[in-house]
Amino acid sequence: KDAGQSVAEPFTPGRTDASQGHTDAASFVPLEPRADAFRNYVHSSKKQFMKPEEAMIDRAQLMKLTAPEMTVLIGGLRVLGANAADAKHGVFTGKPGVLSNDFFANLLDIDTVWAKASEEGIYEGKKRNGSEVKWTATAVDLIFGAHSQLRALAEVYASSDAKAKFVKDFVKAWTKVMNADRFDVKAEPMLQAAE
Repeated sequence: KDAGQSVAEPFTPGRTDASQGHTDAASFVPLEPRADAFRNYVHSSKKQFMKPEEAMIDRAQLMKLTAPEMTVLIGGLRVLGANAADAKHGVFTGKPGVLSNDFFANLLDIDTVWAKASEEGIYEGKKRNGSEVKWTATAVDLIFGAHSQLRALAEVYASSDAKAKFVKDFVKAWTKVMNADRFDVKAEPMLQAAE
């Protein structure tokens, strides 16, 4: 509602996680991901078997997400501030926590020039005629402005008349992820690029 859109998010109760008392946390350390594009996370180890933006595609495929679903989820999670360790990279909005299409609108802003930062794997976005850093980003964030197919999707969501579509598509993709692998829930149809 804070973004000016009203939407009902479907909810199916029943999915639960094990409690801390029933979990051996140390046994999960080897299973920790090296990269998670949805949370804008890259492991501090230099031992990466693929680039984070390639790992994004791999993870999306494992989650059975289409390109539009992956795109809208990442854009929405960024503006909601769902990054690992509360990192600000890719949070291209002045209103974190509000579900809006700001990620795409600000990523594709023609007045922003992107360049590598001194920190490895980080990029800085500055105004074309300025020196002040406006945004910071990772390669995962910038791939949505550089890759032709992902940019086409980003341009759809960046447009001023796509705010309602963005929210609707985000809720649909989020519900799909939350209901994934639930044998007790009917599967939702996939979000197609033409919708």
